[in-house]
Amino acid sequence: MTTFLQKTEGVDPFGFMRRITDELDRAFGLPPDLRGLPEFYSKAWAPDLEIFERDNKFIVRVDLPGMAKEDVKIEVTHDELTIAGERKAQKEEKKEGYYRSERTYGKFYRRVAVPEHVKAENAVATFKNGVLEIEMPAIPVPEVKTRTLAITG
Repeated sequence: MTTFLQKTEGVDPFGFMRRITDELDRAFGLPPDLRGLPEFYSKAWAPDLEIFERDNKFIVRVDLPGMAKEDVKIEVTHDELTIAGERKAQKEEKKEGYYRSERTYGKFYRRVAVPEHVKAENAVATFKNGVLEIEMPAIPVPEVKTRTLAITG
């Protein structure tokens, strides 16, 4: 019985997987600095998002604990909101006979589709207590009324 590895002798299966991953990253529009299997998973993280509408506003909230507003970049077009940044957090704890240091680093990149009834050009962003909030006015969408038609003839 011939195994897969014997059939592919001289071929690097991990190189093949990297090429597939690169192609998928390109297809899904990941920025070049976040592409690549090992590099991506070690550098990237995905902050939690909350998306909702309230009081005729489309609101996107992003949890970014330990980050400053200077570490975040926001871009908006008529149909897409892009939030990107890099987290660089360091925590040290010193006690008698004890030392602990933790570091968390990572880039993030999130895209949010902006609905047609939202005025993205009027977006406003605030950053408070580690929470980024982006508000965009929403035009009230008229309620769609349906009725049943009788078939004649």
